[in-house]
Amino acid sequence: MVPNGISALAPGIACICVDCTDPMGLATWWQQLLGGEVHVDNEGDVALQADGVELLFLAVPEAKNGKNRLHLDLRATDFESAVAAAIELGAQRADDIYRGSRWQVLRDPEGNEFCILRPLRGS
Repeated sequence: MVPNGISALAPGIACICVDCTDPMGLATWWQQLLGGEVHVDNEGDVALQADGVELLFLAVPEAKNGKNRLHLDLRATDFESAVAAAIELGAQRADDIYRGSRWQVLRDPEGNEFCILRPLRGS
């Protein structure tokens, strides 16, 4: 249980940050997948505002090394079409991470894993 004083200091998640070597390129790729608007802030950081969530793409000099410790799960309304569309945009299957029928793990152009989930039952 978090004391009320601490939660009042940090009331919520502001954005999800993605380290990458090409912030504009990766933000544009995710925009094609998710929609939304890409913008550059005063510091030169590239952000994608999509469906109430901000993804902030930050330049780092090193390439990704190893499996993500945090990833995005995207809920599809049409699973097969969503997976096919992501692959057509350049996503790669990540069957080395998970091979099953409940969801599909993919990698974006810089190797960051994300999942496309099947629709919720009754949706």
